[in-house]
Amino acid sequence: MARKPQENPALDMTPMIDVVFELIIFFVVTIKQEDLFSSLNANRPAPASSSSSSSESDTTVTIEIGRGRDANGIIVYNKRAKRLQELDNDLRDVARTSKKTPIIIKCAVDSPHKALVDVLDTCYRHELFSVSVFTL
Repeated sequence: MARKPQENPALDMTPMIDVVFELIIFFVVTIKQEDLFSSLNANRPAPASSSSSSSESDTTVTIEIGRGRDANGIIVYNKRAKRLQELDNDLRDVARTSKKTPIIIKCAVDSPHKALVDVLDTCYRHELFSVSVFTL
C-alpha cells in the first residue's frame, strides 16, 4: 500500500499562551514588594509635641532674591534690602540664637543664580541647615 502524503501538522498555540498567562499572573501575585521608604536615607520630621512649642519658638527668617542691575541681584532679608556682607552678619546672629531656625528663600524667576548660591553658602557657613527654597 502506498502512503498518502501528510500535510504539515499545525501546532496549536492556545494552550501555550494560556500557560504563559497563568505564569505571569502567578509571578505578579507572589512577588514581594520592596519597601522603598525603609531604604531611603532621609531625615523624617520628629513628631510635634505640645510642650516644645513654647520652649523652642523659632522665628522664621525670610530672604527674597530678585533681579538686580549687576550679577549679585537684590537680596531682601525680612523685608529689608541687604548687601551680602550685611546678610552674613544677620545670619550669624540668627545662628547664635538657634541653628534650627527655619529659613525660607524666595527667588524670582529671573533672579541670578549667583545670588542664590551666595545666600545658600552663607547659610551653610553658619550651619543653618533648615533651609527651604521657593520660586516666585
